[in-house]
Amino acid sequence: MRLPARLLRRKPDSHKGDYGRILILAGSPRFSGAALLCARAAMRSGAGLVTLGLPKRLNLALIRRKPEEIMTFPLPETKEGTLSLSAFDRISGILESADVLIIGPGLGRNKSTDALVRKVLKNTAVPKVVDADALNALAKHLEILKKHTGPAVLTPHHKEMSRLFDIGIDVIKNKRKLVAKTAARYYNSIIVLKGHNSIVTDGLKRCYINHSGNPGMATAGSGDVLSGIIGAFLAQGLDGFDAAKYATYIHGLAGDLAARDKTQMGMVASDIIERIPDALKKSS
Repeated sequence: MRLPARLLRRKPDSHKGDYGRILILAGSPRFSGAALLCARAAMRSGAGLVTLGLPKRLNLALIRRKPEEIMTFPLPETKEGTLSLSAFDRISGILESADVLIIGPGLGRNKSTDALVRKVLKNTAVPKVVDADALNALAKHLEILKKHTGPAVLTPHHKEMSRLFDIGIDVIKNKRKLVAKTAARYYNSIIVLKGHNSIVTDGLKRCYINHSGNPGMATAGSGDVLSGIIGAFLAQGLDGFDAAKYATYIHGLAGDLAARDKTQMGMVASDIIERIPDALKKSS
């Protein structure tokens, strides 16, 4: 699959702002790696500027581990060290200059954190990628999806899809395309139903079934990498469906290239990130 010209062509006099500013709200004490994987993937996929919004204590811990290119923004936290609802005003300020929001990787489950997720999604119109614990925070609050403004890409695996929309996993597995299209249409979203032959759909006329990737990608952090790639493609000007479609393909292709070197059994999510440039090159 060849990537669209919008991603491949860069003007000689361009600057980082031309390729998008991404805010990622992610991370908690147990899942700090998810935030870094997502941010690294976004940078490797062409985003101009990536800022990680992190719980304050996690920011201090990660500042030595993060790539130099990634900015961090420490935010108010709960007693458990997850993002707090009291962080909303500061997040709103950052979002004024952001082109894309990625929310969910490794956030953890906390009532205050869940409330923050819902408040942020209610009050931002920027294109957004909603993943992992942000999807869990929306369960039983689907009116937020129904009323959301701005493009939204949801990236559930089967269990998250079941929990979010209260649909049996067996039904999802047996009618993946129908379930994904129906949910996407009803909630005015792009859905990436992850798994073997991931489905990307806008619920209307566009539906893509991905054939890149391999079982070795069923590893911790792989979904965080996908969210980062989708966010980067959104930031570079693709619409929600195309960003999700091409990102899903590149994610799988990078995984295939990583498996050649590391084997399916031996590969980890960071190996996928390292092969993103090769996947982009093969698709240019």
